[in-house]
Amino acid sequence: MTVLLAGANPAVTLSEDGEPTVFASLWSVDWSVAGRGTALVVWHRGAVRVLTTTPTLGTWLERTFVRHFPETEHLPWPTPTVEAAPVTCHIDLATGVTAHAADVALTMSDPMHHRPFTTDAFPLDGVPHGLTLLLAPMRTAAVAIGGTPVPGHVTHTGPDDRPTSSAFATTAEVWTRG
Repeated sequence: MTVLLAGANPAVTLSEDGEPTVFASLWSVDWSVAGRGTALVVWHRGAVRVLTTTPTLGTWLERTFVRHFPETEHLPWPTPTVEAAPVTCHIDLATGVTAHAADVALTMSDPMHHRPFTTDAFPLDGVPHGLTLLLAPMRTAAVAIGGTPVPGHVTHTGPDDRPTSSAFATTAEVWTRG
């Protein structure tokens, strides 16, 4: 088994009238085979942006993980634009997530639950990967681009004792392969 990455990857999908309006995947990478750092991958209006000060890491995260996530499988996914931009983030499973990169701001708050997640069969581009993490589904989230809030809302499902959300924070996230 090869360890690919250790860090955190909060993400949010906002929807309006059942259609996604924005998807954002925030990465805080403590260690990976592609280096360490932060990145924010954003899909909005059919365009994909990778915001990071470490383009090699950001591109690897987008190609290896984000474009293969279940949240993105039905989105048009063109070649991303990689933009050199510092990403500041604060991930707190007790309160929520804030992140800023270039003209993008992301907030998530009001965790509904905390639980571990483990699988050895998370498919990425048809290849099973191992994944362990601590998950906190969030009740609320917002994304603003260029100072304008993107319309949409967080979707919640599941029972009260095991809620799911289209906005979630993670920590202690480890990806493996083989």
